Amino acid sequence: MKAVTWQGKRNVQVDNVPDPTIEQPTDAIVRITSTAICGSDLHLYEVLGPFLDSGDILGHEPMGIVEEVGTGVTHIKPGDRVVIPFNIACGHCYMCDHELFAQCETTQTYDQDMGAALFGYTKLYGQVPGGQAEFLRVPQAQFGPIKVPEGTPDERFLYLSDVLPTSWQAVDYASVPKGGSVTVFGLGPIGQMCARIAQYQGARVVGVDLVPERLAMARRHGIQVVDAAEDDDVPEIIRGMTEGRGTDSVIDAVGMEAHGSPGAKAAQTAVGLLPDAVASRVMETGGVDRLAVLNDCIDTVRRSGTISLSGVYGGTADPLNLLKMFDKGVQIRMGQAHVKRWIDDIMPLLTGDGDPLGVDDLATHRVPLDQAPEMYEKFQKKEDGAIKVVLKP
Repeated sequence: MKAVTWQGKRNVQVDNVPDPTIEQPTDAIVRITSTAICGSDLHLYEVLGPFLDSGDILGHEPMGIVEEVGTGVTHIKPGDRVVIPFNIACGHCYMCDHELFAQCETTQTYDQDMGAALFGYTKLYGQVPGGQAEFLRVPQAQFGPIKVPEGTPDERFLYLSDVLPTSWQAVDYASVPKGGSVTVFGLGPIGQMCARIAQYQGARVVGVDLVPERLAMARRHGIQVVDAAEDDDVPEIIRGMTEGRGTDSVIDAVGMEAHGSPGAKAAQTAVGLLPDAVASRVMETGGVDRLAVLNDCIDTVRRSGTISLSGVYGGTADPLNLLKMFDKGVQIRMGQAHVKRWIDDIMPLLTGDGDPLGVDDLATHRVPLDQAPEMYEKFQKKEDGAIKVVLKP
């Protein structure tokens, strides 16, 4: 089969690799019909190379048709149309019983002291072959795959794999008071959906970005925006919009590669020049995240407000302004999305009348799998209006 493989920093290619097979009774094989490039994939493309091996198959936002199931899989069958959550969970351990699926004790990567295994996402999360491929082996398929109805385009349901539950959780974790306000930093796919979900739930939403196409998409959905390319002090602008207080809540949908962090960018670049064994150790013990956006979040949130982090961070010794956070009484929630926890909340919005979250207006590029390398580059460089890329195997 064809699959998108990592070959080095800013170097992915489409290779012919062996077809996956059933290895455990709880496996399934899915023929992929759509799979997306996530902003988190760009961290692999640029920063997290020390935790990858040449030939690793990328991708964690797939859906398709079930081809085969193991003897322990009964809730799906060949021919079913399914979306695959990006985290791999068993559904029956202590953590899963508490709907904390991103911390599944069956698939936790204990050797790395990390949470549940993820598709296509480095040695830190199990080095499980990903879904940017023609076929995918799905472990724990007795629980994970989400059946979706026939008759509508893939994109109506594809984002259940990551974007929609990650955004829903980010808004839930933001604890926006009824009729309150929230600032969303970063208007990539997660930020776009965070803004739309918060607005759907009745919040006043302010979106922040510096990419014209992202700002335009947010405006198209009625989101008030601040252009960070034109305003040097975004927190001050937002305080001016909120009687000097800042918004009740803030969502960071950017993460470790935020613009405006030259020192941390230099550190990331330097780490990328080290041998993998050394570089991975530095990243596991050092402060290598670009924190400009997170610092703006701390400045923007009102006193006793809440910050919700959905952007991925990777450093362990990042300097944060604890004095300001403590003095303001800031609450912070974060973490990988517990995908299946949120499906019952989201699914009615996808199968009912209309498109209240605007999922049909998110993908900007739909291309064959063979074009993945050039789309990774365009997405990383924010060229050609690339906001969300869907690959068609």
